[in-house]
Amino acid sequence: MKGLKRRVLALSVFVGFVFFLLFPVYAQAQTKSPGEKINLNTASLVELQNLPQIGPKIAQRIVDYRKQNGSFKKIEELMKVKGIGEKVFNKLKELITVGPDTQPN
Repeated sequence: MKGLKRRVLALSVFVGFVFFLLFPVYAQAQTKSPGEKINLNTASLVELQNLPQIGPKIAQRIVDYRKQNGSFKKIEELMKVKGIGEKVFNKLKELITVGPDTQPN
């Protein structure tokens, strides 16, 4: 009986580990299609973090900026967010867009 419990526990840990490794890949695949630009006005925290140089803190700052100032009117406004200077913006400008402030269905 002890051997069975150990095997079940080992299998559970293995499945959890595999899920932990594969979930970010799955989440990224669900956030946008290849070649599709990320809309700064509708993107979730996870979607924003798919952009180069954008981690959880800067993604949260983008969302906070959007809440405090309303929709981005042009992509260059992104440089008003703390942590996004001209160098980072230049890496992002081909990957982002702005548009209607509506969530997709």
